[in-house]
Amino acid sequence: MGLEVTIDRDLCMGSGNCVYEAPGVFDLDEDQIAFVADIDAAPEDKVVDAAKKCPTRAISVHRDGQKLV
Repeated sequence: MGLEVTIDRDLCMGSGNCVYEAPGVFDLDEDQIAFVADIDAAPEDKVVDAAKKCPTRAISVHRDGQKLV
């Protein structure tokens, strides 16, 4: 099983750090809120790094039911 990534839209401030850290995986919508565009667009370590660098901790990453970030 791969990574499961969720973004808390209430916490996201649209900084774009996730888009920079894992291009193709994350993007910003018309409200400048992050969303997952393609979970397979970058290596898993980049996705985890992007979540760790989120200034508001809006991104959660799980694998097999275990929280990574």
